[in-house]
Amino acid sequence: MNEQPVIDRIVAEISSRLPADLGELRAEVERNVQTVLRESISRLDLVSREEFDIQQKVLERTREKLEALEQQVAELERDQGET
Repeated sequence: MNEQPVIDRIVAEISSRLPADLGELRAEVERNVQTVLRESISRLDLVSREEFDIQQKVLERTREKLEALEQQVAELERDQGET
């Protein structure tokens, strides 16, 4: 999953709230925040949007097949009842 834009936005927001006169400490804080966020996000059980979309399409196709099979079973049961 590409979490970099999210991390960049969070770091930028934190950085904008730091005092301007921190000098090198400001850059170190930004690096540390990025590292912590990257590590935290990597531990989450997340999937990319692309993978989610792929799985959603697979589920839709599976659902369509299931509905077709249910219809076939109903027709077979109806045919069995007529004989």
